[in-house]
Amino acid sequence: MTAQLRIVSGGQTGADRAALDAALQAGAPCGGWAPGGRMAEDGPLDARYPLQEIPGAGYIERTRANVADSDGTVILHGGALEGGTLQTQRFCAELDKPCLVIAREQFDESQAAAEIA
Repeated sequence: MTAQLRIVSGGQTGADRAALDAALQAGAPCGGWAPGGRMAEDGPLDARYPLQEIPGAGYIERTRANVADSDGTVILHGGALEGGTLQTQRFCAELDKPCLVIAREQFDESQAAAEIA
């Protein structure tokens, strides 16, 4: 029996939402956890995103739940890791989950795709 691949994301703006959009467009399984009120940096998440709300939780609790429910995490960033992105990397270490950090200064798109694959 093979494991089913699934994109897990909290649906924040940028790469998080792009991963969900790509999965939905491709018909690939996706989901994840959202904070109370399904809030994101730019307001409530659209209902098309199949995320489960954690009532009363904030961004930190959402991030930890998504890392815990994933087999590994990819962080795409530019510059130094900070804020929630840095916290994601710390949760990966704390929960002993693989974490691939790809800096846009070091990889072009095809190199990044190869690293992720």
